[in-house]
Amino acid sequence: MLYWLTGLSDGGDFFNLFQYITFRAGGAFLTSLIFCFLFGRPLINVLRKRQGRGQPIRDDGPEGHFVKAGTPTMGGLLIVGALLTSTLLWARMDAENPPYVWIVLFVTICFAVIGFADDYAKVSKQNTAGVSGKLRLLLGFIIAAIAAYLAAVNHPDALTNQLALPVFKDTLLNLGYLFIPFAMIVIVGSANAVNLTDGLDGLAIMPVMIAAGALGVIAYAVGRVDFSEYLDVHYVPGTGEILIFCSALFGAGLGFLWYNAPPAAVFMGDTGSLALGGALGAIAVATKHEIVLAIVGGLFVVEALSVIIQVLYFKRTGKRVFLMAPIHHHYEKKGWTEPQIVIRFWIIAVILAMIGLATLKVR
Repeated sequence: MLYWLTGLSDGGDFFNLFQYITFRAGGAFLTSLIFCFLFGRPLINVLRKRQGRGQPIRDDGPEGHFVKAGTPTMGGLLIVGALLTSTLLWARMDAENPPYVWIVLFVTICFAVIGFADDYAKVSKQNTAGVSGKLRLLLGFIIAAIAAYLAAVNHPDALTNQLALPVFKDTLLNLGYLFIPFAMIVIVGSANAVNLTDGLDGLAIMPVMIAAGALGVIAYAVGRVDFSEYLDVHYVPGTGEILIFCSALFGAGLGFLWYNAPPAAVFMGDTGSLALGGALGAIAVATKHEIVLAIVGGLFVVEALSVIIQVLYFKRTGKRVFLMAPIHHHYEKKGWTEPQIVIRFWIIAVILAMIGLATLKVR
């Protein structure tokens, strides 16, 4: 919206700043942060009043989690609200620009709705079942299919239905009709991986912010001709505006963390985790960096794999690989304190993000 102010510029005044993505990214960050500080406490008070006993705690979970009973959930509403407001305010959303930001927002909002329905079912029924897992997956794949198709038709002809391989210069793998299903798996898989990671206070939100920061840099680089030529990465016009979304996500994440830091005053719930995970997947698809997402978001991949391995191994042998899955609960059972797990996982997320960013230059 504010991009339109560039029309008032004569080329050398304050309004000229609004044409620069980096300036608007800074504005998006501050807007999201202020939004969370303004509306965070009122929203938490409303959620606490409406939800009564708050998010139900798993009976088979770590014993230390029972002290969290009564904590309200659906805090993802704060993050999504800040994201939506800030992105619409600062991003270039006109028809002349490829609609990648609209695609990412579409995925974010739709997955937030799915998560909200799941959180509402859990709170209203006071059990951890929520919405059927099969229904959530079905809806998620439908949303991802629409987003993947829109991304594919807006990619440059040379990149349509192609999978870019990191490190290998100018290497593309033509997936053809399989690109849409592949992109669907990336988006849905990312959403559910972040959802599985969201099990401790602050555990999911910081790695999401770190991954978003890395993907924002990637989006900015591949959206500029000069940067993409220098780095030998594939140029995808219009993706630079995704940096605005990523900056808004970073600001919203910091604002939410203010309230989610141990002991959490509110949980993001599936409303937040599904929305943010889906957004990361959509950004990766839009920027042609799906494989790099698996590196940048490697922590989420490990969390998801720990659940898959646990389930498959238990069905086959009746025994468990981990004391409890996802893997952060395994370390809880081993005696690690919650702050130890959270901070160490943050460190791992930073390391993986740096490795992911390094693929831009290692060719």
